[in-house]
Amino acid sequence: VQLVESGGGLAQPGGSLRLSCVASGVSSDYYGIGWFRQVPGLEREGVSCISSIDGRTYYAEFAKGRFTISRDNAKNTIDLQMNSLETEDTARYYCAPVRAEGFVKYCSEGYRYPFGSWGRGTQVTVSS
Repeated sequence: VQLVESGGGLAQPGGSLRLSCVASGVSSDYYGIGWFRQVPGLEREGVSCISSIDGRTYYAEFAKGRFTISRDNAKNTIDLQMNSLETEDTARYYCAPVRAEGFVKYCSEGYRYPFGSWGRGTQVTVSS
């Protein structure tokens, strides 16, 4: 599997950023794609996931109402629109395929996702 994240950068508090993920070589065993983030020294945490089967979405509590995950079939990307950014959103953001049994657990309940092929991620910095 190859995962390429892009779209990160510097944003002011209250601002917006749109991240994109291109995932290739993903087995059909996976139910969908998720976005995760990690701050140095802390565990990587789930942000949001979207099912490739039925488009169902899941969000971590901190992302609800501010972030929107979507699929762009024309560009073959999984995008994460982040609005109303807060300094606490500063982190490196990664995407990864997720199996059905892990969608709720890893995408919205904060369990550490033991995925072994993370991409390079994209840095999001929220600062005034």
